[in-house]
Amino acid sequence: MQFFLILFIVMGGMGLSVEAGLLGPLGEGVGKLWATFSIFGVGAALTFILMLFFSPRNSPSFFAQPSWTLLGGVLGPIYVVILTIATPTIGIAMTMIGILAGQVSKSLIIDHYGLFGTNYRRIDSKRIIALLFIVAALVLMARG
Repeated sequence: MQFFLILFIVMGGMGLSVEAGLLGPLGEGVGKLWATFSIFGVGAALTFILMLFFSPRNSPSFFAQPSWTLLGGVLGPIYVVILTIATPTIGIAMTMIGILAGQVSKSLIIDHYGLFGTNYRRIDSKRIIALLFIVAALVLMARG
């Protein structure tokens, strides 16, 4: 099961690279904020259609959740604007490795302290070495 989840996540990461590649030209064509808006507009419409068919009808209210859990709604557009601005200048690979370095470094902290209700996973030497490899890839890509 874990293998399929990892494969699923890798495929999702590939989709983010495609999204970054699409956002650059879209941002150049319509403007960076309009590109961000269009990506979220299409995504919201698709999600709404999926919810109509697949969401449980008796799920708890969206508004009953703690307000801090909605912070992702603020962080998502910031992420897409960053992709839209950075990708045309530094390329998709460099953008994705930079994003990955940021994600893994912050994820280690979140896991280590069990923040946001996640399970506690101690930072150990293997995780630090993995992060160092990602940072090394970032440095090597920047020099290339």
